[in-house]
Amino acid sequence: MIKTKPLHIEDYLETENDIREFLKDMAENGTAEEFISSLNTVAKAKGMKDIAKKMGVSRTSLYKSLAENGNPHYKTINKVVEALGCKLAIV
Repeated sequence: MIKTKPLHIEDYLETENDIREFLKDMAENGTAEEFISSLNTVAKAKGMKDIAKKMGVSRTSLYKSLAENGNPHYKTINKVVEALGCKLAIV
């Protein structure tokens, strides 16, 4: 029997380029919900507390916004993206 363990993408987001490519792929190929989930994943990888601080919001508020049932506004999504060192763009 093969033993497996859960895959945690955040464990593999080691560089800024890894993060950009992951978010870019999710923005281009995922649903809106998957993109928001990817923001949650990256925020966890970078440290939710640090990202919330850069955004000027509480950690609890950020968790709620990016939760599975969260429904963040565009402004929140944009702030998260910027706090992660990225920018949203239409190409």
